[in-house]
Amino acid sequence: MIEIPELQKYRPNVGICLFNRQGQVWLGERLTAPGSREVNPHRWQMPQGGIDEGESVEEAAFRELHEETGVKTARILLTTPGWLAYDFPPHIRRGKKDWLGQRQKWVVMLFDGEDSEIDLNVHSPAEFERWRWADLDEIKDLIVPFKRKVYAELVESFRPLSKLLAEGRF
Repeated sequence: MIEIPELQKYRPNVGICLFNRQGQVWLGERLTAPGSREVNPHRWQMPQGGIDEGESVEEAAFRELHEETGVKTARILLTTPGWLAYDFPPHIRRGKKDWLGQRQKWVVMLFDGEDSEIDLNVHSPAEFERWRWADLDEIKDLIVPFKRKVYAELVESFRPLSKLLAEGRF
């Protein structure tokens, strides 16, 4: 794959779109800061995280999925062929001076386990305080605004797969 020079300023990251057999996607509500009374409907997202040096996208996807959700019983269905990128807003970028944002490869997985397998505290510190299965179209309105364009692209791309799963045809 040829790297676009501008993308080198974006942190390599993997996102995981975990579907259940009903065609719904896994969403986690990010933890609020201790003592915060923040009420923010845009704290929901799919699992994601950095790709470590020497780690493949697929290895990073399984590692991040387990660290953030406890899930091990999943299989890869597909990986996006290119990078999707978003910029960090100024208040977030201050702590990440080397990166303009994140470039992501998205890995679509099918959850083959039971909901009881999901454990948000398998890794410390936890990323999420709650989780739920959601319809694919819901996620665009639940994600922080600076990630919405990427999520909108994912929703459009993955809608046919979601429909096949919901209809029991996959």
